[in-house]
Amino acid sequence: MNGLVGSRRGSRPVRLTLCEQLGGVIDGAWWPRSGQIASELPELIEVLHKPLGEVLDIQINWTATDGQLDLAWIATGSKLPDAAYRRPRLMRVAGRDACVKLLVVPSLTSPALGAIVVRAAAGLPTGCGDGDARLFDTAQVVMDIVRTESAQWCPPVKVAAKK
Repeated sequence: MNGLVGSRRGSRPVRLTLCEQLGGVIDGAWWPRSGQIASELPELIEVLHKPLGEVLDIQINWTATDGQLDLAWIATGSKLPDAAYRRPRLMRVAGRDACVKLLVVPSLTSPALGAIVVRAAAGLPTGCGDGDARLFDTAQVVMDIVRTESAQWCPPVKVAAKK
């Protein structure tokens, strides 16, 4: 189904980061450009084809009724009066050769916070030079919550050593 004979390359690159070594509690992040992630899924699968092989399965930890998520809000630990705690959106993509667990960054996340979070999710430097320290603190809290949710939702698969 996703042998990728032709290219579906969009006008804008897929915003995806991956850890150098896959198989951890979180392997990176995908930052869709709109709230309609189903329309961007083919491009994500195309980009993941090389590191994962043919994509065989996708799992998510949310439902259509969960509503929008705001990473800056989730980092405060606050709860909305009319809603239960909204956990970070995670996606597990299993390919023929490998599997990744991705944070799905909400499309409406501010460019500054989103850039820090996608890099942090892949274990890349976030550059805490002259930037806004609150953004880096917020990103760290978000990543702590993401790692906890990821470990509880779908623990890493242990690969058996070959004999």
